[in-house]
Amino acid sequence: MQKILVVEDDWELNRGITYALEKEQYTVYCAHCLREAEALYLAEQPELVLLDVNLPDGEGFSFCEWMRDKPKAAVLFLTARDLEEDVLKGYELGAEDYVTKPFSMKILLKRIAVIGKRNEEPNDRVFDDGFLYIDFDQAKASVDGREQSFTPTELRLLYAFLSHAGQLLTYEVLLERLWDSGGQFVDKHALAVNVNRLRKKIEDNDHKYISNVYGMGYQWLN
Repeated sequence: MQKILVVEDDWELNRGITYALEKEQYTVYCAHCLREAEALYLAEQPELVLLDVNLPDGEGFSFCEWMRDKPKAAVLFLTARDLEEDVLKGYELGAEDYVTKPFSMKILLKRIAVIGKRNEEPNDRVFDDGFLYIDFDQAKASVDGREQSFTPTELRLLYAFLSHAGQLLTYEVLLERLWDSGGQFVDKHALAVNVNRLRKKIEDNDHKYISNVYGMGYQWLN
């Protein structure tokens, strides 16, 4: 990940973030309102957007929604809006992370590096940690050396988790990614049933992969 769009209306803060990112060899584009951000996003196609919520001509949340049918980029909200409902809304819109002001620049850079690593294109579609083995292309899997079968839904869940290892996937994001495109209706309860069934197949006392983040969603543990 090299190209980052910073959408922040505070000129001093925007300049400070840009300076820190450029020192880390990122290519940075600066916007101070949604109108500038939209133009830069379409022209430069950044890989990550650092997005404030309160902007002169609207909210960052609406920009995140606008991005949905555009070339894909990761989003990190960077805002003073620290209410729980705002944080939850950010994650529900598919954000990779939500950082509240004031913040440490070193920690911000670390979070950006983690997002970059998380979103690198995998070399293949095989997961193997010595206990759990999954070949998504061949639809083959084994647990502790024993062949295991998964339903198509379970395989989609596994791929969603492994593609975003360490990232919180909210209930809404998982449901949208897994079923909306197929025109099927699946509610949160059905999602929980599938996750619990998957856990029984791949976990034991010494191997835990999926964490339930209470009231928010699930996370694949690194």
